Amino acid sequence: MFFVDRRDAGRQLAARLKHLSGLDVVVLGLPRGGVPVAEEVAGALGATLDVCLVRKLGAPFQPELAMGAIGEGSVHVINEEVVRAAHISGSELASAEARERKVLEARARRYRGGREPIRLDGRTVLVVDDGVATGSTARAACQIARARGATRVVLAVPVAPHDWTARLGADADEFLCLHAPRNFYAVGQFYADFSQIDDDEVIACLEESLTRPVRTRRRAAGRDVPEDREVGVRTGSLVLRGQLTVPEDALGIVVFAHGSGSSQHSPRNRFVATGLNQARLGTLLFDLLTEEEELHRVNVFDTGLLARRLTNATGWLREQPEAQGRPTGYFGASTGAAAALWAAAEPAARIAAVVSRGGRPDLAGDRLPAVAAPTLLIVGELDRQVLDLNRTAQARLRCEEQLVVVPGATHLFEEPGALDEVTDLARSWFVDHMATAARPAPRP
Repeated sequence: MFFVDRRDAGRQLAARLKHLSGLDVVVLGLPRGGVPVAEEVAGALGATLDVCLVRKLGAPFQPELAMGAIGEGSVHVINEEVVRAAHISGSELASAEARERKVLEARARRYRGGREPIRLDGRTVLVVDDGVATGSTARAACQIARARGATRVVLAVPVAPHDWTARLGADADEFLCLHAPRNFYAVGQFYADFSQIDDDEVIACLEESLTRPVRTRRRAAGRDVPEDREVGVRTGSLVLRGQLTVPEDALGIVVFAHGSGSSQHSPRNRFVATGLNQARLGTLLFDLLTEEEELHRVNVFDTGLLARRLTNATGWLREQPEAQGRPTGYFGASTGAAAALWAAAEPAARIAAVVSRGGRPDLAGDRLPAVAAPTLLIVGELDRQVLDLNRTAQARLRCEEQLVVVPGATHLFEEPGALDEVTDLARSWFVDHMATAARPAPRP
């Protein structure tokens, strides 16, 4: 025996993967047996953990013959050679994919509880299983990671047959196996305890990883970028994935409230967040709704629900070490701006400043006069309906407020230079008011 159990295998594997520590790595565990191994690896590397859900597409006449595989995000990998040789029709392929897609989506909901899968675009992905036998599942997982945008794929397993890399070809950029014996019959023969892993243990591994700090340090244009931490933001009974970025000398932290049809991965909000980070402002980007909740449009416009989530997230943020003693601000876009103003109107909110980008402050309704935080409303000149709504809402505010109209800009600020202007305006507003909020009151 090489390993006591999967946890032991994960710890041994992590010791050989130290060269990946501190990089922008996502560890993907293959359910079910690979997830406990992957959790140990992710914890040792300080990396983000997620599952890699793969469903084999079995040939109609021979289910064990893989004619391809599917993964999340509508990704599918087809073995054209098998399809041609077996004369598999397009309708047969589509039928198999539809059937397996239902199973995959059900497992995704069960494992993540509504959380979105971790984005892999431009990142190093470490695929981990408890061992390789035929290699078909590991190969499909690597191909799917690549199809989802990974720039580098590393496959790491505790044990595999001596010729395992030949079986996987060029599907990974790097292979690591602790033991590759010639006398190989099954993965389980190398474990003292190879008991079956159930769904509840997979879920427990993923939820445990949400509470663990995940840190990466990036560089851009020859300079350090503040550390990112993948976080699980607790809002009531839900845990929503997010990204917390806090410079060491941060003036304060801005929480982003995304609008309808948007998420923490919104390129516009990330553009603004990067600009704030460069001005010594921390940022928290997270999703106010789960993926399942977003399917029901009524939730997108439920300002009270969104505001409660934002308030709970603010409470969670203030308990984090990076946020201790630092002022908090809100940046809201579209319907998220209404949630930001609603939350800022809470008696105990203590919000230093609010910025609305193309927002719908009118949806905050009767809460507007109770907002105490200095509020900046930014609207595009050509976004005429929203501009009228902002002017009406501005008249109801009793706090320090300002409405700035960006010339020639539409609702999404897609015109050249428009989003740069939004970023400059937001940066100045937050820096000015957070510096004031952080300054101790004069002694009498």
